[in-house]
Amino acid sequence: METTQQTSPDIFQANCLSRQVLRLIADQWTPLVIYALEEDTMRFGQLLKRIDGISKKMLTQTLRALERNGLVQRVVYPVVPPVVEYSLTPLGQTLVEPIHVLTDWAYAHLPEVAHAQTTYDQHDHTQIQEETAFLVQQR
Repeated sequence: METTQQTSPDIFQANCLSRQVLRLIADQWTPLVIYALEEDTMRFGQLLKRIDGISKKMLTQTLRALERNGLVQRVVYPVVPPVVEYSLTPLGQTLVEPIHVLTDWAYAHLPEVAHAQTTYDQHDHTQIQEETAFLVQQR
């Protein structure tokens, strides 16, 4: 059986580990957690208040994934009740600048995206849908 090893990262290849890393940082909540933790070390409740719309379950899952991948450090203090704090690791700190760039892009292009969405939503897409359905039926 012949196996092929990838010599350099190629994100377009299904077996490339870079896809897993991209998937980690490209989800809905990871950039917001990274952005929030850039400000300071935070407890779970502080993060929950800071990131509007995230559920406890999603915050827990996101923090666990970030910790597993070496981007966030979780420290549990042996007090009653336990105190748990989260902070960025040096590796996590390397994501702060790229996330700032994406955030700046989002702020700068909000009007253009909103206009594109409005324009798209105003078009009648039924003709395209009907043509596609017709082509599918022909197969």
